[in-house]
Amino acid sequence: MSFSVHSDYEKKITKSDLKKVFWRSIPFEHSWNYERMGNVGYTYAMYPILKKLYPDKDDLAKAMKRHLTLYNVTPYICTFPLGISAAMEEANTMEEDFDTESIGAVKSALMGPLSGIGDAFFWGTLRVIATGIGCTLALKGNILGPLLFLLIFNVPHYFLRYFGTFLGYKLGSESITKIMASGLMDSVMEAASIVGMMVVGAMTMDMTAINFVTKIGSGEEATTLQDLLTDIVPGLPVLGLFGLVYWMLKKKMNPLLIMLVMLVFGIVGAFFGFLG
Repeated sequence: MSFSVHSDYEKKITKSDLKKVFWRSIPFEHSWNYERMGNVGYTYAMYPILKKLYPDKDDLAKAMKRHLTLYNVTPYICTFPLGISAAMEEANTMEEDFDTESIGAVKSALMGPLSGIGDAFFWGTLRVIATGIGCTLALKGNILGPLLFLLIFNVPHYFLRYFGTFLGYKLGSESITKIMASGLMDSVMEAASIVGMMVVGAMTMDMTAINFVTKIGSGEEATTLQDLLTDIVPGLPVLGLFGLVYWMLKKKMNPLLIMLVMLVFGIVGAFFGFLG
């Protein structure tokens, strides 16, 4: 894989700048949190680019705030969306009518598909292969066991992480130029926003579980409140919780306080037997 310095880095961002993004992407998950997941790691990796593009402190603060929203992606391929974000931020400094909301919309649209590919390859395939080879040798007392595990897993990881930075920037730069020239930015942003909302909704359903175990009826005809709600609308309790949390966030409640309330509610519900 090769990249032309003249054609790909003739604007504000250089290859050296992208290398900084690569190195700073390595601790991507070190600051992972339950409130906004990988947002701090993402912003930390983007910081050299943002600082160069936005010398004014107010503009820099706005750019950093754009990337401090909720974001989660398989860490081993996080440099691909980082490269795209770098290209879009660069375009924002060069186009007067650039819509900055499209930066977050494109990020969110990529989050689900990239995570699906990354998780399947790294967690479901590469890690299993590396573990199988490493454990086989380790059980025989061979020191190559753990070494081969680390090499088999990390060599492809760092290769893809490194070149993903430049590939993301290259594709982002070329695509944005064509989109801006054709006037399709509004359509692209709308489509990306729709996909992004679908991803957030799917993550909410997949990562949230509520089980009301209260019995309704008696004998063999008895059913739980959870089954009743599921028969009405599958996922109704999760949808209700999502709506409640959204309402609390709109009321400017602290997300940590909201999580504490849910934690206490779960403990109380389990203690009194209406949550399972």
